[in-house]
Amino acid sequence: MTAISLSAIEKSFGTTSVLNGINLDIADGEFLTLVGPSGCGKSTLLRILAGLEAPSSGEVVIGGQTVNAVRPARRNLAMVFQSYALYPHLSVLQNMMTPLKLRDLSLAGRLPLLGPVLARGQYRAIVEQVRETAEILKIDHLLDRKPGQLSGGQRQRAALGRAMVRKPVAFLMDEPLSNLDAALRIHMRSELAELHRSLKTTFVYVTHDQAEALTMSDRMAVMMDGEILQLGAPHTVYNDPQDIRVAEFVGAPKINLLPGSLDNNGHARCGEIVLSRAATRGVVGSVSIGLRPEHLSLCEKGTPESLPGQVVHKENLGADIYLHVSVLNGSQRLVVRVSPHEGQAASFGQTVHIVREHGQALVFGKDGKRLDLKTAGPGNVAEVA
Repeated sequence: MTAISLSAIEKSFGTTSVLNGINLDIADGEFLTLVGPSGCGKSTLLRILAGLEAPSSGEVVIGGQTVNAVRPARRNLAMVFQSYALYPHLSVLQNMMTPLKLRDLSLAGRLPLLGPVLARGQYRAIVEQVRETAEILKIDHLLDRKPGQLSGGQRQRAALGRAMVRKPVAFLMDEPLSNLDAALRIHMRSELAELHRSLKTTFVYVTHDQAEALTMSDRMAVMMDGEILQLGAPHTVYNDPQDIRVAEFVGAPKINLLPGSLDNNGHARCGEIVLSRAATRGVVGSVSIGLRPEHLSLCEKGTPESLPGQVVHKENLGADIYLHVSVLNGSQRLVVRVSPHEGQAASFGQTVHIVREHGQALVFGKDGKRLDLKTAGPGNVAEVA
């Protein structure tokens, strides 16, 4: 069992703080994704784990051993870079053989009787190991080609193969799909997830694409401004965001946020509509109310709980259509997911009425932290615990 632990990791470049006391435990065999916008520190954290950067303070522990002073080559971690970093003058076979040849030549250098050249038996064993790995990745027919003769997806598999042949304790991947086109990126997401299940090895994956994090991860860590805002299973992070920044970042289209307020009776209101009831009386002030597009729908006639608005834009994605509706006298816009039939029937400028699914409103306080609501029954009446 090779668990990984990052404890109180801080990193600064000059006077600029990049990581602020990161604590993270990664279980053996887990697929963990570090996700966040550019500049949030996720790639720096991955490089610290790999040993390519030294933390300003904190500890990196792999398999129970502190490895801060251990060189990258000694950590038995495999890094897959965004650029793939394949040697352009070598074939796929030679690229994949390189880490094994370097390992065995290093061993030979410490045993004078072996000399600096690989024995023929060692070479055959390395070639066989590379071919077995290439078969798993379905690139065994490409071993004689050079990187310039490969497609983006084939180069990505070759880079993965070069990492896999070492049988590392963990794979570290820094946005490996970002150079692929959209269709191939979706295909490779499923391939990486299947590869992880077959290898049963730890994957630590960095991406700015929340769709990759949601579809592949066992757990995802949402990072912003050098901190982990929330760590959990993808469905938990999506359905139960604890910070308004997490709610806005995770999900496409973005969550709808409406201005609201808590009145003296503890009611959370949006305009004239009561969305929730707070258990703690006397807590007043402004709040933000989050509603996912899939939790909104259209109704034929206006009701006391519906919001009227005008259709200002339509996004046709085939199976789903997203209507952009101007509400609250044009001061806010809501995105509503509707069926193709409803979407085709809606016209620009048409007045529609929007209702929400009961129990799905998310309420955030002034500090951006989620108010813990407990659904009390129909009508989306809820209480702050």
